[in-house]
Amino acid sequence: MKLSPAQKQTRALVQVAAAVCEDKKALDTRILELDAADSGLSDYFLVTSASNERQAVAIADEIELRLKREFGVYPNSVEGRRHGEWILLDYVDFVVHVFLSERRAFYDIERLRKSARPLTPEEFDAELKTELTEKTRAVRTKAPIKAKAAPRKSATAARPSSAPRNPT
Repeated sequence: MKLSPAQKQTRALVQVAAAVCEDKKALDTRILELDAADSGLSDYFLVTSASNERQAVAIADEIELRLKREFGVYPNSVEGRRHGEWILLDYVDFVVHVFLSERRAFYDIERLRKSARPLTPEEFDAELKTELTEKTRAVRTKAPIKAKAAPRKSATAARPSSAPRNPT
């Protein structure tokens, strides 16, 4: 699968957001790769759970901060931060949903997006590494292999020792 630079950046953003969820001890983080024909708006949903409202706000704040610092990207819209039960960060190409565990079970967003392909952050990382490996192999097979140059002989080593010298 050939990805455009914009798609690669979106995947990198999702990867960083998933790493933040892991750092902040979020529960059951899932990445939903949305079907292009079905979604039309976003490529990915990142869905995660928090055990309390304070943790949900901390996860959302840290995602927003890291993406701003590392990529200069701001969310297009943020919803639900005041209540902390379901916080939505809309980055257009992907949407982050931070739920309280009870709310996530109630809304069951994964079920609503049946055509989406669910991935764990580890599976998502493995796919990126596989793509990178394939690309690296393709580049290396196209490029000619450079042979190492033979070591140069010095000027004194090149002259035979038995050759007569010019006695003048």
